[in-house]
Amino acid sequence: MKRILITGAAGFLGSHLCDRFIKEGYQVVGMDNLITGDLKNIEHLFPHPHFEFYHHDVSRFIHVPGKLDYILHFASPASPIDYLKIPIQTLKVGSLGIHNCLGLAREKKARVLIASTSEVYGDPTVHPQQETYWGNVNPVGPRGVYDEAKRFQEAMTMAYHTFHGLETRIVRIFNTYGPRMRLNDGRVLPAFIGQALRGEDLTVFGDGSQTRSFCYVDDLVEGIYRLLHSDYAGPVNIGNPDEITIRDFAEEIIKLTGTTQKVIYKDLPQDDPKQRQPDITLARKLLGWEPKVHRSEGLKITYEYFKSLSTDELNKVEHKDFAKYNRV
Repeated sequence: MKRILITGAAGFLGSHLCDRFIKEGYQVVGMDNLITGDLKNIEHLFPHPHFEFYHHDVSRFIHVPGKLDYILHFASPASPIDYLKIPIQTLKVGSLGIHNCLGLAREKKARVLIASTSEVYGDPTVHPQQETYWGNVNPVGPRGVYDEAKRFQEAMTMAYHTFHGLETRIVRIFNTYGPRMRLNDGRVLPAFIGQALRGEDLTVFGDGSQTRSFCYVDDLVEGIYRLLHSDYAGPVNIGNPDEITIRDFAEEIIKLTGTTQKVIYKDLPQDDPKQRQPDITLARKLLGWEPKVHRSEGLKITYEYFKSLSTDELNKVEHKDFAKYNRV
């Protein structure tokens, strides 16, 4: 039986990856320090004989007894609200964290896949974004702590691949959605649905002409699974190329939820990307992968999940003490 370590296991994507690898018959070791993750995302796995959990910060030395065949490094704040609150921790998990994961992979002779992001392209001047595009990133802007952490993570991973011969994979993840997203994490889809469910107007930043491309989580997990088992070490875009403006997306959410709220407009945040659409030619060619779930279908599933939350959860505002995580 193959054994896999998944960091960030209690997060949105990490928890779905735990589910997939358990389903595929793997022994799964989940690891998370629970800064942004939530144990409720994986509590259904605790009774499973092939699942174990480590409450640990990957920015510190990692020790996992026994063999490991694979490591998925998904530990990182991933939403603007989070990485603006904990910028130092975001940089540490993308530097110290990846160094520790790569060192562990080398020790265990394990293949490692890292979660990069479309944010490495910054506010792109090339559209759609191909893996060969180097990006347009402001390293000292408010988003730089996340963008540059991911860019460094890719560079470190390739260094281990070329210098140590480590088996590495890099997935560049574009906007993904589905059950277990946090309503208050600042990303556009849960923000819109949360506002609709609370009877609030939907907030669009800028004039709403900026675009996003939304991939349902099951499609993303399938792409990651195929990439892990491929023989390609370079970065691969995984996302849905079906592009939509934020303004039109807000109208879709209003129609989906049957609410009567209007759309209101606020100033666009600094360095917010104007366009975001993956070129998935490489994923189609290498992995035989492309998204299967249409946005209308995925949104219905996601909306039903959010509707099932309690009133307290819908209105919850987190008051975590993030200060301790930003200590150098």
